Amino acid sequence: MLDQIAAAFDRQDYKAAAQLLKQFRQQSPDNVWVRLYVGRLQEVSGKSEAAAAIYRQLLQETRNPKVVTQAREGLQRLNAEAKAQREEAIAQATADPANAGVGFLILEPIETAARTETARKFAQIMKLDAYMARMILPSRGWRLYRTAALGELQLYGQELQKAGIPAFWVSLAAIQKIRVFRVQYFQAASPQPTVLCKSEADQLGSLTFDWSEVANRVEGLLPIFEDVVDLGVRNQLTHREETQDYAQMVDLHLPKRNCILRFCDRAYQFQNGVVFDASQDGGLSNAQATLRIRWNQLTEFLEERSTTVPVGSDFTPFAETALEPLALVKDFSAHIDLFRKDPTQWDNAFQLYSGLVFQHCLKQG
Repeated sequence: MLDQIAAAFDRQDYKAAAQLLKQFRQQSPDNVWVRLYVGRLQEVSGKSEAAAAIYRQLLQETRNPKVVTQAREGLQRLNAEAKAQREEAIAQATADPANAGVGFLILEPIETAARTETARKFAQIMKLDAYMARMILPSRGWRLYRTAALGELQLYGQELQKAGIPAFWVSLAAIQKIRVFRVQYFQAASPQPTVLCKSEADQLGSLTFDWSEVANRVEGLLPIFEDVVDLGVRNQLTHREETQDYAQMVDLHLPKRNCILRFCDRAYQFQNGVVFDASQDGGLSNAQATLRIRWNQLTEFLEERSTTVPVGSDFTPFAETALEPLALVKDFSAHIDLFRKDPTQWDNAFQLYSGLVFQHCLKQG
């Protein structure tokens, strides 16, 4: 009867194959060929996940070389079909010019209890091995997983969300549309705050807003690199780059105005505008200490006025995942006033992180 079943599959007479298989199953329910042909029927019926599960189980449990070969060929057919379908779907998704631009696919943190099952699903969707999937899935904060055409990332993101894996995607264009005003100082703190700030084009202007407009506060530390010289092997001088300090950043998001107010401890002009604490003017001798004290006073003021808004403070772990992918993204401006000998992707990572928080908040709404 096995020859008859095989012949029915060869001539694609799946109705006859199902009838013959039913009879054969009654006679030999534990026969591995029964399980193989059940998998074949699932495959030709479009039930690829069920077919793949049967093929994988056969590869693990049977030693019949012919069954193993056909089960492996079945998995190869399913993988090839899935790859072709995905490529076609990506081509269709990116055919729209609006979806052809660069986008970012972000993975959200996974709870420890669900990590094993989530990693299995993630590996299946992204065609990875389970160990690599577990290493990629974040446990704290967001991870920039991929940059590619927005349509492609949207396709992957929808598959991940359908599988219960928290992820979202944002276009570079959406990040670039957010206005970024670099605050020079507060001109007034009440009755409404007014800041003197620079636009993206370095134009000075003032902006008056209400604290109720602030929807998010984002905080981060940007490393300040300096070249250091050491004595290496055989007393030879070696040059390397080390982190010597950190610049402190705070962004306030005003979504109704589609803008970010950006504060930086190295750029804020504490000698101008509002004095937040009279003790600042005591003439401390250590300039760096004075800067730190004044920055702390400013951030305390910002925190007091925005106590009810969410705070994005997981910038550093996000940046560590974003530095390499961002190196491939062109025309990305950080809008950060820091003197640097060489550009660094850390600045771009903060701009991206803050923009992602901004856009994610808008979508959640």
